[in-house]
Amino acid sequence: MTIELPPAYRAYVAASGLFEGIVATAKGDHDIILWGADEVASGNRELEVELYAPGFVAFAGNGGGEVFAFDKDGAVFMLPTIGMEPDAAIQVASDFLTLAKGFKREAALGE
Repeated sequence: MTIELPPAYRAYVAASGLFEGIVATAKGDHDIILWGADEVASGNRELEVELYAPGFVAFAGNGGGEVFAFDKDGAVFMLPTIGMEPDAAIQVASDFLTLAKGFKREAALGE
């Protein structure tokens, strides 16, 4: 499986690094931990995202049994890690830049 991450995600990580904290979305506030390129590949393989939620690529976790994932158009969804299937996906942002606008740096995890 070739994993294609949206250019905006790659550019954000290159410029700002990996974010860990709280993200505000239209569906509420969520913990989020962005994954690096190696973690994206291994996380998708370990969770069998391609098998259980074809068309999605997980790129972050929330530490509580859900992952953030892109669809083929770059929209951002939350998927449960147990019971993962496309019908369980809940859209939380139209794209990564919209999601990133909700990052709350002052409320980062572990601070």
